[in-house]
Amino acid sequence: MRKQDVPQDEGVLDDERVVSYALDSDGQYCLTSSVGWDPVNCANRLAWQDIQLQLDGVRRQIERGELSVLAYYMTRAQMDVALLASYSGVPRWRVRRHLKPKVFSKLDAKVQHCYAQLFRVTTAQLSQLPAEDALPMAEEIPS
Repeated sequence: MRKQDVPQDEGVLDDERVVSYALDSDGQYCLTSSVGWDPVNCANRLAWQDIQLQLDGVRRQIERGELSVLAYYMTRAQMDVALLASYSGVPRWRVRRHLKPKVFSKLDAKVQHCYAQLFRVTTAQLSQLPAEDALPMAEEIPS
């Protein structure tokens, strides 16, 4: 694809850009930026919609008292127990325990701070289920 033909279809990236290879006027490959491409935008929207469905399910489990709020933040960040354990330095078995509401409510400040930093929220936010999910799904997928 030539540099001038690189798609610039706005999608879920907002102000972000994607870098890809294209041919310049001399026929050499060069890096060029794009705000998106419709097929990629469609795939991203589908992925974010799937994440939203997962969050809805986790939210219901939290409201029923089956999971702690930590499960919400894990799901939003697309993490599993092993990945959260790896990033936080908390052993897997402890992360699994922290998914239980009673255990999570008794976490010490150091562990709460570790999780909060990882998810880029305050410790107060970590202990509350957000009212809404601010996911980057700019628009619905056309039918």
